[in-house]
Amino acid sequence: MKQQNRTKDVPTQIKNPELVIKRRRQIVDAAVQLFIEKGFHKTTTRQIASAAGFSIGSLYEYVASKEDVLYLVCDAIHHEVERGVNEALNRASDGEAALTEMIREYILVCDRMRDHLLLIYQETKSLPKQWRQRVLENEVRITNIFTKVLRRIADSGEMPNLKACSLELVAHNITVLGHMWTFRRWYLDRKFSVDDYIRIQTDFILGLSIGKKKQSSKIA
Repeated sequence: MKQQNRTKDVPTQIKNPELVIKRRRQIVDAAVQLFIEKGFHKTTTRQIASAAGFSIGSLYEYVASKEDVLYLVCDAIHHEVERGVNEALNRASDGEAALTEMIREYILVCDRMRDHLLLIYQETKSLPKQWRQRVLENEVRITNIFTKVLRRIADSGEMPNLKACSLELVAHNITVLGHMWTFRRWYLDRKFSVDDYIRIQTDFILGLSIGKKKQSSKIA
């Protein structure tokens, strides 16, 4: 999905889609820091405009409200995650390698965009209903990428111990592990580098979901 089509429902007065993408990226980057420092409700659109280097009038050419800005913050991480995971899938040659590469890229994106991710969980409730629903749909769409890969591996015979009803749960486990690195980083990075974390969690997921010969119990 092209980036300019992802947020087409957010009002803009600018006809040039590439310029809209560029300017909204500036708005998002400025807003993330302000939302973290001040909170969503205490941050004003004038402050966002100033931090982004815009006049307040120019800001309103690209968004109609502060809620639009928050939605764009949420969409930015979803877009980056989806792009990274799909690129990782295209790089890998087989099922297990594809899953391993996807997990790595996913957690790395969560690490890079940890401030955005925290805001999604802290402030999604502040979005209008239509944007909240869109954020949840985006989360599910990303999880479904992992579900499809897991199903493909299972169909190939690499996951004989995992039943179809468990594939979606494993996919959600993967997405939560990426989030956990963000939420628990205050403790985890005292003991693990992000590469250590990825390696350990990938071993966990592969041991859980891919039917290794040494695995003695079946996952229902």
